[in-house]
Amino acid sequence: MKPPGSIAPRQPRCCGRRLPAACRPALLPLLGRLVWLLLLLLLLRGSSCPPAAADLHWNETAGSIEGVLADEESTFQQNKSSSSKNNSYSNAIQKEITLPSRLIYYINKDSETPYHILDTRARHQQKHNKAVHLSQASFQIEAFGSKFILDLTLNNDLLSSNYVEIHYEDGKPKFSKGGEHCYYHGNIRGVKDSKVALSTCNGLHGMFEDRNYLYMIEPMDLTHSTESKSRPHIIQRTYGTQASKQLRDPETDSSSEWPFLSELQWLRRKRRKRAASRGIFEEMKYLELMIVNDHKMFKKHRSSNAYTNNFAKSVVNLVDAIYKEQLNTRVILIAMETWTDRDRINIHPDPLQMLHDFSKYRQHYIKQHADAVHLLSNVTFHYKRSSLSYFGGVCSVTRGVGVNEYGLPLAMAQELAQSLAQNLGIQWEPAARKPKCDCTESWGGCIMEETGVYHSRKFSKCSIAEYKEFLLRGGGACLFNRPTKLFETTECGNGYVEAGEECDCGFRMECYADCCKKCSLSNGAHCSDGPCCNTSCLFFPRGYDCRYAVNECDIAEFCTGDSGQCPPNLRKQDGYACDSNQGRCYNGECKTRDNQCKYIWGSTLVHAKAAPTLFVESSYIYENSYIKSSGSDKFCYEKLNTEGTKKGNCGKDGDRWIQCSKHDVFCGFLLCTNLTKVPRVGQVQGEIIPNSFYHQGRIVDCSGAHVLLDDDTDLGYVEDGAPCGPHMMCLDKKCLPIQSLNISSCPIGSNGKVCSGHGVCSNEATCICNFSWAGTDCSIDDPVRDTGNKKDEGPKGPSATNLIIGSIAGAILVAAIVLGGTGWGFKLSDFHMNIGYCGVKSKSNKCQKTKVRSKSTRPYLKRCNSKCCFLHYRILGSVK
Repeated sequence: MKPPGSIAPRQPRCCGRRLPAACRPALLPLLGRLVWLLLLLLLLRGSSCPPAAADLHWNETAGSIEGVLADEESTFQQNKSSSSKNNSYSNAIQKEITLPSRLIYYINKDSETPYHILDTRARHQQKHNKAVHLSQASFQIEAFGSKFILDLTLNNDLLSSNYVEIHYEDGKPKFSKGGEHCYYHGNIRGVKDSKVALSTCNGLHGMFEDRNYLYMIEPMDLTHSTESKSRPHIIQRTYGTQASKQLRDPETDSSSEWPFLSELQWLRRKRRKRAASRGIFEEMKYLELMIVNDHKMFKKHRSSNAYTNNFAKSVVNLVDAIYKEQLNTRVILIAMETWTDRDRINIHPDPLQMLHDFSKYRQHYIKQHADAVHLLSNVTFHYKRSSLSYFGGVCSVTRGVGVNEYGLPLAMAQELAQSLAQNLGIQWEPAARKPKCDCTESWGGCIMEETGVYHSRKFSKCSIAEYKEFLLRGGGACLFNRPTKLFETTECGNGYVEAGEECDCGFRMECYADCCKKCSLSNGAHCSDGPCCNTSCLFFPRGYDCRYAVNECDIAEFCTGDSGQCPPNLRKQDGYACDSNQGRCYNGECKTRDNQCKYIWGSTLVHAKAAPTLFVESSYIYENSYIKSSGSDKFCYEKLNTEGTKKGNCGKDGDRWIQCSKHDVFCGFLLCTNLTKVPRVGQVQGEIIPNSFYHQGRIVDCSGAHVLLDDDTDLGYVEDGAPCGPHMMCLDKKCLPIQSLNISSCPIGSNGKVCSGHGVCSNEATCICNFSWAGTDCSIDDPVRDTGNKKDEGPKGPSATNLIIGSIAGAILVAAIVLGGTGWGFKLSDFHMNIGYCGVKSKSNKCQKTKVRSKSTRPYLKRCNSKCCFLHYRILGSVK
């Protein structure tokens, strides 16, 4: 108790006017408790409430690759520390000569014994039949002071059931079904998470890894004998491939060169989105590949059709191992063509011209159905890379192609993995992107790096995110069609239901427990695996959603009620309206000029933009913000594209720019707003062409640029499928009626509507009916019974819990506003200085003793000492 007549000490000012002495002891603790209660309730609400149904779909406003990258962040951070320990190692390769042996089980010894003959062909085969290799085999390899036992299983997923080999005699194609299959996947015995991919047709070709090193093995001699005793092999070991990391300048700010990477980091803090439950990335995909070997490749392998084909299959076997592990995608060979007599196109060191020629060859002469067709050539490209393919071209007859130059099996497998990745929408990664996109491997490097990492086997987290983005935009629809059978022979355990089998789990993790025993369904089981099979081994009912629509132009798939597998992936027919009638569906994507600008240019970072705060009307905080690029005003197209200059045109004829007709102005040069210095995809040819005009009382941005991909595609023009008028869309820089595109029509019901108005027309010209409707034209009323087993789609409206939390939060916010307006009496100048200019104003204010310069708000607050500033920050919640 203070003595009578004493003067109370002056209370320190706290970022604003002082409260009356009688109020402060009661209001401050109360306000603190209310704030913490509010934060606790919001935290509980965020962790317990399921996402809304809309959140299950791709949210374009949150970015594209940004949301996907957030999913990879935690895994990347966990592995980053272990990877950094190896930074001191150099990128080196060690070599040894070894004598591998096959382990044979001897009954009288009851053990495995090394055997010098490596051949895995089954004994007692009829001579006129194709060689059949053992389904399982084990090899012993001694090298680098260690003994490795490789347990292998025949990769029956490599060749499709309709696999065919084509060669030429006297200019005419000859077809043969099947082919020798000696390609194995497996692991190192006793080594967790090890991997092996080998071929045994002629010695051991391939690789294996033990989490510390990557080993590559191949026969030392060039003979093709299978009976040679103690055949020597060369084995190589790579370690510490941190050379690409050493090339990185730690002082380089990659954000300035690659603004979308900074945007990713910002958007990750803003919010995180999840894709569909059992998302399309987690679902296994199947890339049906055809390989073509040119005549030089044939001559390289001693003019032997068998040796040439076996080499190519060995390469694809390695690629399949990489894609299966990291991209949940199987690479399946459906055909192999070898030009045994002469080349069918002009083979030369210019890969771009070769790619164009090979695309035409595929369109006119290759009849086999394939998701992608790639040429393997014994040529050395005069180019910065060893392979080239059309970006995002998978599933397209014209663009689903690639060309690859010759190398040893492992090197060529890396090239093929890279060119296929380009077909799947995965970009090359310059050194500037590496700090953000590292694949966390202590060896091997990242597959899409441009630094020439030797024998890389890992996709970076950015590459995986780009693949997800490609799928979520609607690309790769053909990858979801699962083959029912791959290899001719029936084998229990290969993961595919074949003749004489009711189920086949493959690896045990692919089936629910006890549903399938020895490829027969258990008693009472209807299914064993698949999106439409529940944990009780029963089919989900008809109408249960098994694959979400990834965008407006995709079609959701639903279980049929009589199968454990989800129906084939379909999309809406080209020409459907989307994006609130602003766009048109084309190849599974919603095409608009606005979306194209956003995809190419992303967002522009604007530093220190003043924005009004939530609670104090006249106060401001300083924060970074992003402005997304968007399509320019129609005025820009009508003014510039009719001029026929570099600022606006409909293409180029030699050195002359082509003027757009008034009818085609919206299909010419792409004009956007808020262009970044560097595009998200491709490279700017020349320079960005800025333009702005004063139009109808405002300034309109009409900028553009020629953005080229490696395949010479110019993204600087409006893409095919973009709308250019009512019932019109762009095609090859022309504005054409949708009806003129010869799109197959779906059945029309008796009411005169497509699919009777009860469904949508798919890309296969079939009606996909809404619930409770059936028939080829969706005219049959067929209500779905309520089975009580419907999938949880998230809350349809405000639940009681949400309403209670919202009410409490609202009350607390109102209380905070009242206290702020009446008791605290914040001053605009004081509050403004506290957040944005620590150290500028009064020395008596503790919150302003340290001057801070930073791009974000958080460092200001971390360096301020006043508790009231932290309290203001927590109430505002401006940056999380």
